Amino acid sequence: MDIGNQIRERRQRLGFSQDELAQRLYVTRVTVSNWGTEGV
Repeated sequence: MDIGNQIRERRQRLGFSQDELAQRLYVTRVTVSNWGTEGV
């Protein structure tokens, strides 16, 4: 499993939206979206 899939699955398991995760990590929502779709 690639990192992007792991990030997406864990984010969903924790119940975080992409925006919530982005705020916690001090990155943009677009960055989080790219992690989930491009596989980092």
